[in-house]
Amino acid sequence: MLSLFLSKRLRESKNHSGLFGFLSKASTIGVFLGVTVLIVALSVINGFEHQLKERLLSVVPHVSYQAPYDPIENWPEKVQLLEAQPGVKAAVPEINLTAMVQFKGQLKAAQLKAIDPTTHQGVSSIGLYIKSFQLSQLSSEEILLGREIAKQLQVQFGDKVTILIANQHAKNALAAPKRVSFRVAGFIAMGGEVDRNLVVVSLPKIQKALSLTENTVIGLRLSVDDVFNAHPIAMSAGRALPDLVYVESWFRTQGSLYQDIQMVRTIVYLVVFLIIAVASFNIISSMVMEVKEKQADIAILKTMGMQDKTIFMTFAVQGLSYAMVGAFFGLALGTLIALSITDLFALWISLDGANPLQGVYFIEFLPSKLVFADIIIVLVATLIISVLSSVYPAWQATKIEPARVLGGG
Repeated sequence: MLSLFLSKRLRESKNHSGLFGFLSKASTIGVFLGVTVLIVALSVINGFEHQLKERLLSVVPHVSYQAPYDPIENWPEKVQLLEAQPGVKAAVPEINLTAMVQFKGQLKAAQLKAIDPTTHQGVSSIGLYIKSFQLSQLSSEEILLGREIAKQLQVQFGDKVTILIANQHAKNALAAPKRVSFRVAGFIAMGGEVDRNLVVVSLPKIQKALSLTENTVIGLRLSVDDVFNAHPIAMSAGRALPDLVYVESWFRTQGSLYQDIQMVRTIVYLVVFLIIAVASFNIISSMVMEVKEKQADIAILKTMGMQDKTIFMTFAVQGLSYAMVGAFFGLALGTLIALSITDLFALWISLDGANPLQGVYFIEFLPSKLVFADIIIVLVATLIISVLSSVYPAWQATKIEPARVLGGG
């Protein structure tokens, strides 16, 4: 208690000015800014990771098996076989092709996905991003276009578009593509690459165009329990298939994005902790100057019988208080910004008119997710750094010799 009282008196000292006062304030402000930036940056990174898992990976296949040569026969039996494998939530048939969408003489390359509408919702949440339309109601004559594809081709609801598919079985490599017509039933408005590339149709017409039977497809798709363990599950489940297939997980298609997020997280931790460390060096400087300035007072306290450990604790608490005040206010401001940064970003876009995320990432807003564990890590790390910064000046205070200071020697 005595150490806390003396530390408080030191902060309230009239001599608390000049260069020493500036350094103590600079150290507190440095910690304040570092903690604020770290909380906000980690929240945004957590937001991107959450959106990757809950948004992008709910649409992108966790695992897919593609037949390179012979198609997959009797897909209902193969689906049951895969769903019985450990870690697999659901399996559905798919046909994935690169195609051209044609409308009034205009062409747009797209990723064509032919699905079974009644079961596809078990592996994908793409239906959530189709306005005023139920995916399960998609007929064999209807097509769903990515919003940006429709905008580029100027397609409206109810228009008829033509899909051009390469004639893979033709003897002539330059044979004309197969043409299949559909009526536009809705638009996919998820954001990012999906809106620019994806078109969805029902299986029957594409099977007929590819000369496949009703129970024959060229791909199977899985949804797994643990998306971050998708590749081992894909390899394990794939061994149960008697067909020759290529195995692909989301790590191959979207893994670089996940790795980028984790790399940015590491860089943010490193850079901001270095900022806090630099601020802590200011604590050392200000505390060393304070000890030198207060050495006469320390000498008097020693002559009155004060123990070294009390003096040590007084200056250790003093240094710690500089950092923790900055950390507390940084935490408060960082939390406030993290909780409102999505709305602030939307407001900025509405004023500026340009969205820097549009066309770059899979989302067009700035996500944020505040994780309690990150707050604890930041506070503990700041506490450790500030304690280490306070040890040397506090130890120096205990080494002051009263006789030399008071005697003028």
